[in-house]
Amino acid sequence: MNTTNIMIVGVGGQGTLLASRILGSVTLQSGLDVKVSEVHGMSQRGGSVVTYVKYGEKVLSPVIDKGEADYIVSFELLEAARWVPYLKMGGKLITNTQQIDPMPVITGAAEYPKGLVEKIKAKGVDILAFDALSPALQAGNAKAVNVVLMGVLSTMLGFDKSLWTDAVKALVPEKLRQLNLEAFELGVKAAG
Repeated sequence: MNTTNIMIVGVGGQGTLLASRILGSVTLQSGLDVKVSEVHGMSQRGGSVVTYVKYGEKVLSPVIDKGEADYIVSFELLEAARWVPYLKMGGKLITNTQQIDPMPVITGAAEYPKGLVEKIKAKGVDILAFDALSPALQAGNAKAVNVVLMGVLSTMLGFDKSLWTDAVKALVPEKLRQLNLEAFELGVKAAG
């Protein structure tokens, strides 16, 4: 079995680390070797955060280089554009269309780029871009975008669905468990 390389990208506070732990748990419970590496930017201040998840029979390094990612799951549109060079030919980019202004936009030093989905498609990238915030809000919390996106990803990886729901149950606090299970299901439906 080849190694599968997945990058989970977003900004601080969006739950990229929980998403990577859910994915790591699913792959580990499937009996695969998995490496998870968390790279924090200025996450405390809404800066870029990226997590690498690699799994297969034997994984030697957790790092994913440019052109190696089978999947990139992006919680925010500008982050999708920032990390797309890491996607390999034939890879899949799954992105939330939500826009979170970075500091240069907030301060007025720059404008949020327009037409990012179209620009990414123009590069020949296989992209699934959709509003993941709406299903998260439907489930009951905007912060559930991460689990909505894991629901979408789950439809593409071939692992048993029960492994995903078990991981959510194990990693999410009890008071938020039902909400996140619903967010996961809404993600599965969004993948169509």
